[in-house]
Formats: sequence, C-alpha cells, structure tokens
Amino acid sequence: MTTAAHAAPARPLRDDAGVIGLVGLAHLISHFSQLLLAPLFPWLKDAFHASYTELGFLMTIFFVTSCCVQAASGFLVDRHGPRPVLFAGLALVGLAAFGFSASTSYWMMMGCALVAGLGNGVFHPVDYTLLNRKVSAPRLGHAYSVHGITGSLGWALAPAFMVPIAMASGWRVALACAGALAWLVLLVLWLNRGTLGLPRASQATAAAHAAVEPTFEFLRIPAVWMCFGFFFIYAVVLSVVQAFAPEAARRLHDVPVGLVAVCLTIYMVCSAGGMLLGGFLAADPSRCERVVGIGFGIAALVALAIGLAPLPALAIPVLFGVMGFASGIAGPSRDLLVKRSTPDNASGRVYGIVYSGLDIGQAVAPLVFGRLMDQGQYAGVWVGLVMAQLLLITSAFNVRRARRTRLASA
Repeated sequence: MTTAAHAAPARPLRDDAGVIGLVGLAHLISHFSQLLLAPLFPWLKDAFHASYTELGFLMTIFFVTSCCVQAASGFLVDRHGPRPVLFAGLALVGLAAFGFSASTSYWMMMGCALVAGLGNGVFHPVDYTLLNRKVSAPRLGHAYSVHGITGSLGWALAPAFMVPIAMASGWRVALACAGALAWLVLLVLWLNRGTLGLPRASQATAAAHAAVEPTFEFLRIPAVWMCFGFFFIYAVVLSVVQAFAPEAARRLHDVPVGLVAVCLTIYMVCSAGGMLLGGFLAADPSRCERVVGIGFGIAALVALAIGLAPLPALAIPVLFGVMGFASGIAGPSRDLLVKRSTPDNASGRVYGIVYSGLDIGQAVAPLVFGRLMDQGQYAGVWVGLVMAQLLLITSAFNVRRARRTRLASA
C-alpha cells in the first residue's frame, strides 16, 4: 500500500499554507546553495590561481557528497522526524558559506564544498516528508507547485545576490552574506518550529515502523527504481538546458549574445508559471503520467525545432519560454509520481534514494554534452535533449506500470 492510500486529513488552509511556505523557503536555500560558487568563478580563479577545471571540481565534490547524503538522510528522517534533520542541513549550508569566505587555499575550498554538500543533501527527503504528511491531499498538487517554484527562485537568486555584492565589496563578503542568509532562514524556521513538527502519535508510529520493519525492504519495489531512473533523466534535461542549450542555440541560429543571456532566465520564469498551472492539473493524481507526457512531449517538439529547423534569432528566446512553460506544467505531477509509489512510513528513505538521481544526472550530463559542444555538434546537443525528454515520458509510464503491477500482486 502506498502513502496515497493514507492521505493527510483535511486541514485549515492557513495551516497548509504555513507548512508549504516554510518548506518552500528551505527549498529556496537548497537551490541557492548549489550556485554559491559558480557566479564567483571569475573572482575565485584569480584569488586561488585555479583553472576552471579545478573550480568545476569543487562543484563535483558538492554534488557527489549531496548524492550520498541524500540517499542516507532519508533513513534519519524516517526514524527521527524531518525537523531536526532540516535544521542541521541549513546550519551546515551556512557554515560552509562562512568557510568559503574565510578560505585561504584551494584545499580549504574543497573541504567547504564537502560541508555544503552534506547540508544540501537533506532537503528533498525532509521537504517531501513534511508536505506528504502535513498538507491536505487536495492541496498537495499546489504544494509541489510552490516547492518547484521556490527552487527555481533559489537558482535565480544566487547570481543576483552574490555578483553585485562581490563587485561592490569582494567575493569574501558575498559568501559571508550568503552564510548569513542561510542562518537567517534557519532562524525563521526555528521560530516557527511548531508548524514543522509532526504530531507525536504520527512520528512515534513512523519511528516504531522504521525500527521493526526491514530497513531496506523498499529497495525491492520496482517503482522506486523506476522513479530513480526518471529523476536521473530529468537531471540530464535540466543540466543541458542550464549549461549548454543557450550557447548551442546561439551557434545554430546566430543569436546575439544579449539575447542568449536572457534565454535561461525566460525559461526559468516561464517554468515557474507552468508549475502554477501544473499544481491545478495535479489535483487529480490519476492523470499525473498523462500530464508529464504532454508537458515534456511539447517541450521535446520545441527542442527539436530549435535543433533542426531554420529559425530567426528573435524566435529563440520565445521558444525557450514555451519549452520552460511546458516542462513546468509537468513539475507537480512529476513529484506526485513518487508519492504514489512510496510505501507507508518510508517517505524519507524513498525520496532520498529517488532524488539522489538528480545529483548523479547533474554530475554525468556535462561529461557527455560537454564533449558534443567541444566537437561543435550543436544540433547534436539539441537532438540529445529531445531524446532525454522522450525517455522521461517513457519512464513516467513505466513507473505507472510498475506501480500497478505491485498493487495487483498485493
């Protein structure tokens, strides 16, 4: 039986909104922490006499650590509850930012990247456990929508926050301010800790089940690994769009540099708008696979057009917006896929394993698509993106098939 069978009872809108808002704020800091260093690479390169490869390796340390922690922290969430794990993660993110600020060598930066990865790895198991257990079932689609939007805002906030401070006062001050921001959010959540606590009976029951049930039994459920594969592919799509798609489009269609710079911003803003609509579509869990299929199907058609069709340069930012909106529509239904495949009392563990696929995908994709870019195969980058989007659709329906097979056997 899945957690869908034990939906959270109806709660006042104000209570649900409080949980959704606080979890969204924490998720914003998670995505913000992923881009602590990248906007500051020009400053860090000179400060540490490091190559871009060496600076990129700091991100590799971050994501590999986050992947391992994400898979493990779900066990802590199921046994001890999400709130203390969340507070520890935010504290570590802030500590890492202060450590970056005080670093005097590349080796110190490596150590701080590891600490930042430790902090970032807890958020998805914590966030989805809180949302699934505390938000009323009819509002879960909207909760997932807000969760996705705040993550996108975190990505957008990092360069907008860090770069102006670095230009005015230096990179060390920028990173110190980032640490202060993380700890300010920690303070806000601590002051509202009652909203983030699970009912004593609920937490005691979950801990009792975690203690007596086979700890790794959920790993035998095919749908869990189907979800892991889905998020691995999703991370590949996201990584390509963020890192390579704008430049590949510029090379193919002679897009002015100024327009290329706004393509990703337009994609993210439109994706957030799509998530708002997707929250309403996810109100009916039975159609989540179809919503994912339609959303990424439209995105794949747009990507195919950008990769292969002769298009005017002014059309490219518009098409990025369409692709972002279509992908955003699928976002809340994407998260609902996992919830419907999650066993009772294993929410933290399942989300930890499943969302570790995101970190692995983001670590692998640049190796493949970066090589295509180095070889000048810009159309190949877009065709590869289309193939990944089509694999997402297939993967979503494979999740449904695996889930139905398990329910039938049960």
